[in-house]
Amino acid sequence: MTTPTDGQPPTSTRHVPVMLPRILDLLAPALDGVDGAVHLDGTLGMGGHAEALLERFGHARVVGIDRDPQAIELASERLARFGHRFVAHHGTYDEVGPALDRLGVDSAQSMLFDLGVSSLQLDEVGRGFSYSRNAPLDMRMNPTVGQSAADVLNTYGHGDLARVLKEYGEERFAGKIASAVLRERETEPFTDSARLVELLERTVPAASQRTGGHPAKRTFQALRIEVNSELSIWATTVHRALDHLAVGGRLAVLSYHSLEDRLTKQAFAAGATSSAPEGLPVELPEHAPWLRLATRGAEQPDEGERAVNRRSSSARLRVAERTRTTDRPSGRGNR
Repeated sequence: MTTPTDGQPPTSTRHVPVMLPRILDLLAPALDGVDGAVHLDGTLGMGGHAEALLERFGHARVVGIDRDPQAIELASERLARFGHRFVAHHGTYDEVGPALDRLGVDSAQSMLFDLGVSSLQLDEVGRGFSYSRNAPLDMRMNPTVGQSAADVLNTYGHGDLARVLKEYGEERFAGKIASAVLRERETEPFTDSARLVELLERTVPAASQRTGGHPAKRTFQALRIEVNSELSIWATTVHRALDHLAVGGRLAVLSYHSLEDRLTKQAFAAGATSSAPEGLPVELPEHAPWLRLATRGAEQPDEGERAVNRRSSSARLRVAERTRTTDRPSGRGNR
């Protein structure tokens, strides 16, 4: 791959895919020996997972979704050598059906969703995702649409702002921070990350800062999740993805936040549990589980990976396999 003209190193060196060998091994039973196998990468990013999958499974085709136009551009350049085997879809990851339409299919043999913020977004200073460098308070994964983090800080009432910080950032001092933000914005609206970081360093008690990490970490996470509607979109997407998963197919999900992981766990558990009424002497076929859990609980990166790639430290991997069709009305295709 060529080196980008913006002075950045090649895309292949800018991102270390999390738990890559393990994910490929877990998806292999769904892809090996399947003619015309289709893999959906719901969070394409810079294309690291997709590239490895295309290399290992030479018969597979991949459609990659990303809402970030820059990610689509970089990944498409990186994966151009695979020709028609790779197709990009610009959109949010709940657009599973439209993305599969690009390959002329209604279901996929495997899917991967690597949730949260991407390395591309963290490393681009001007996007405002990182609290370590001053930048405009944007945080939109698609910088062309929607409200920014600055909009949230400057327009939300105390109750809504405190709720966002507590629910999405698990911030103990959400109310105190919200009060400080409302006072500060009366003087001047928030526009850049440095001013917000300074406020958080003044507001979060020193004792908490010594034991709880950087005082801006949880607030920045909460703002990012709110700006991009990450949890509400994922709550819809996980069921939509399962609806479009072929029988024998596998869905892999990497989560970095307890709420994301909880939504995944609940969706997988519901499909892997019999729906037969209690006391029914014989389980009817339509009540039988239609998912099988391919991981025991949530797997984590090993110590070696965490040491090499610090961004993998909070990752949780769950994989489920579809075992039969269903008549659930919520989906379509190979149910």
